[in-house]
Amino acid sequence: MAKSASSSPIPDPIQAGLASGWKVIDASTLVADREVEADVAIIGTGAGGGVTAEILALAGLKVVLVEEGPLKSSKDFKMHEAEAYPELYQESAARKTRDKAINILQGRNVGGSTTVNWTSSFRTPGDTLSYWQKNFGLNDYSAESLSPWFTMMEQRLHIGAWAAAPNENNDLLRRGAAQLGIPAAAIQRNVKACWNLGYCGMGCPTNAKQSMLVTTIPSALARGATLFTRTRADKLLFTGDKVHGLSCVALNERGLAPTGHRIHVRAKHYVVAGGAINSPALLLRSGAPDPQHLLGKRTFLHPTVISAALHDKKVDAYAGAPQTIYSDHFLQTQAIDGAIGYKLEAPPLHPLLFASTMSGFGVQHAAMMKQFAHTHALLALLRDGFHDESCGGTVSLQDDGSPVLDYPISAFVWDGVRRALLSMAEIQFAAGAKAVYPVHEEADGYSSWNAARKAINALAYEPLKTRVVSAHVMGGCTMSDDPKQGIVSSRGRYHELANLSVHDGSLFPTSIGANPQLSIYGITAKLASGLATDLTGKPPPSLPLL
Repeated sequence: MAKSASSSPIPDPIQAGLASGWKVIDASTLVADREVEADVAIIGTGAGGGVTAEILALAGLKVVLVEEGPLKSSKDFKMHEAEAYPELYQESAARKTRDKAINILQGRNVGGSTTVNWTSSFRTPGDTLSYWQKNFGLNDYSAESLSPWFTMMEQRLHIGAWAAAPNENNDLLRRGAAQLGIPAAAIQRNVKACWNLGYCGMGCPTNAKQSMLVTTIPSALARGATLFTRTRADKLLFTGDKVHGLSCVALNERGLAPTGHRIHVRAKHYVVAGGAINSPALLLRSGAPDPQHLLGKRTFLHPTVISAALHDKKVDAYAGAPQTIYSDHFLQTQAIDGAIGYKLEAPPLHPLLFASTMSGFGVQHAAMMKQFAHTHALLALLRDGFHDESCGGTVSLQDDGSPVLDYPISAFVWDGVRRALLSMAEIQFAAGAKAVYPVHEEADGYSSWNAARKAINALAYEPLKTRVVSAHVMGGCTMSDDPKQGIVSSRGRYHELANLSVHDGSLFPTSIGANPQLSIYGITAKLASGLATDLTGKPPPSLPLL
């Protein structure tokens, strides 16, 4: 018989916090409209919202958090894809660009994408920051000036080296790259006492992952913050050059339909932290002033392509820490504003995600799934946003007010896709693969590097033929002190509104060129600390250590 949550040996900080009297309101249970006042209203509880909430609460400010998704805890994380994707992801992990050519993974729960990401932690690369300084005037965003903020968040979230050996899926990347003389290195992770299960994408059942769900959000709630869940931020309300309110919609228990009740939030200051796509969409829906028509523009994805490979021995790519090895060789061997570069990593494989990502159908697809335990996969994250022919996508609103992203893929980016598929196939053969499968509707399995190279060079690179995915949405609320280039200043302040800030990945003027969670943590820690000082007149607070 399964143990009850109360008899589990795994401490559950969420259930303990609720029992201690946290102020958490599930809007699906409201029987009337609700009004609330605070010093600061924060929209979103992911990497940016979580960090901001903790710092402002530590500063003694009265904080209200608004989250569209549900509050879950370790007792709810069963390592079942069929439950996790509808419960924890935007649009059940099936959010897509307008043309359906790119599938986008984003979290939708308390903790946001930090609850469901794969724990990969990189500081913002120095060449990315140099590009921002040169092209967007972000002079205070150097590797040196941001280093204390990254250090602070690394200590707060237990980001460090992964001591265990990589699983076979990651070690194949290491071995194949080594065979070709391509440098590879270990990925840092934000975990503590990790059980090495490999199901990070479905929520951590042991609370080892130091996401916002188990770190900053509990810290803010313990200091009196109020959290509304299943609450959709509908519109910011403006008077002159100030926000005077936030109107929210209560959602039903499934988090899909409005209940008919609303929540009205009044605050001295408002922080938008709903993530790229949702943050610019809220500002567009609200009619926020945007004289240069920049809102939603320059939205980046790290367009990601995949190559699968079959091995004689079992790979069991579902087991063990999901991402522990990477290679930046194809980012570092060319100019950042030259031909598009790409980062290589090994993604975890789970049956539902794998089946829905692989190309083909029928007998061919079934045969691939039968080889699931022997399948290895690599992915290539393309570094978009550094070239005129890689200017990203645009967020706009559909008739019902929901957001949609147009992301046309240029010939420049398709050339990077082709080169990335070649690089991954060569590494996989060097690691001993007996067949390689570029994930493309017209591709087959290839049993030699020469055959794969010839076929990959001949493939048609078009939307919907090449499978493209993304788990890293960035931009849409570009940060620059020049109002002609960005809608938010280097201090995170909206240029046209006196009491509005943006604190999430939508600030980034380009993609990062690395998994972005630590970039968001460090940069929003800097912005939130500045905001705390502005609002209190006191030095920013120190963060508690784990």
